[in-house]
Amino acid sequence: MLSELPKKDARNSQKAREAILDAAERAFAELGFGGASIRGIARDAGVNQAMIHYYFQNKDQLYDEVIDRRAGAVNAQRNAALDRLFAEGVPTLEKLMEALLRPTIEMGHDETRGGSAYARLVVSFSNSADERSQNMTSQHYDPIASRSIAAMRKVMPELDMAAAVRAYLYSISVALSVMARTGRAARLSQGRCNDSDTEEIVGATVAFSCAGIRALAMQAVNQFDEKVE
Repeated sequence: MLSELPKKDARNSQKAREAILDAAERAFAELGFGGASIRGIARDAGVNQAMIHYYFQNKDQLYDEVIDRRAGAVNAQRNAALDRLFAEGVPTLEKLMEALLRPTIEMGHDETRGGSAYARLVVSFSNSADERSQNMTSQHYDPIASRSIAAMRKVMPELDMAAAVRAYLYSISVALSVMARTGRAARLSQGRCNDSDTEEIVGATVAFSCAGIRALAMQAVNQFDEKVE
């Protein structure tokens, strides 16, 4: 569609589309899918409602494309990092977990990419059991999750499938919990923790996750040994 327009019109069209996605992201994050309205999104984006329906068939498609825009960027980074790591051999667990967790944390800290709004949104649908949320998680995050779990088992052969799945889910949950800059860590630590320091948070999250994964691997080995005996 955009390629058929003159360059100036194509640029304006793309700008309007991005404004709609930005406004929708904020609305879905603050109000949820049910609470967000096309009228409110159009008002916030500075466009009329007809333009939203021009780019997106309905509210469901708009929601899907809001998720896809950020998830696609994060997962592209993860996939590229995994390609690089395993092209050089089997990486350390620390390098693997940084490759998986850094893109999520950096996205949440990057306000030029709607960081705080997307952080609230992804935490909301990833922890919901309704059909729409489960479909979003399955479509946009399950493929990279499966690849990540397989990568963990290459790095840590002691992990059985159950332990590897738990290791992935627990690690991602930690990353999601520090994805947004809430200031709570600073309050609880009397200023010793700084949740605006992305590098500090990535390092601490990777260290915490790796320790937990190694504990799960040890547990899996012990349980196997008990069954053999």
